[in-house]
Amino acid sequence: MGALVPEALAAADRLDQSGIRADVICITSPDLLYRAVRARQGQDPADHWILDEVFPADRATPLVTILDGHPHSLAFLATINQVPTTALGVTRFGQSGSLDEVYRYHHLDTESIVGAALDLVD
Repeated sequence: MGALVPEALAAADRLDQSGIRADVICITSPDLLYRAVRARQGQDPADHWILDEVFPADRATPLVTILDGHPHSLAFLATINQVPTTALGVTRFGQSGSLDEVYRYHHLDTESIVGAALDLVD
């Protein structure tokens, strides 16, 4: 977990230099958060306190999710605070190249993350 943290941190630094603050959260248990969302909706017996800890409403901002898996896997996170979102991830398989080339191909590189964030705040 966390393979894309360097790209996320670099994107957050670039956004900060442009005057746009960004939080970076490494989700190690998407299923826990998904069950918490379902619990908040009354559809699961799980606890939902974790949502307020990880995504406090007073810090709600547009959300860019990045995952070295299918982008829809984290798209549900936008429902926590009803924020605009862009979900980045891998939708085609079988490509080869250096890590930088593959990340760029899938729009998981720093430039793509910054671009996705800027599209949400413009």
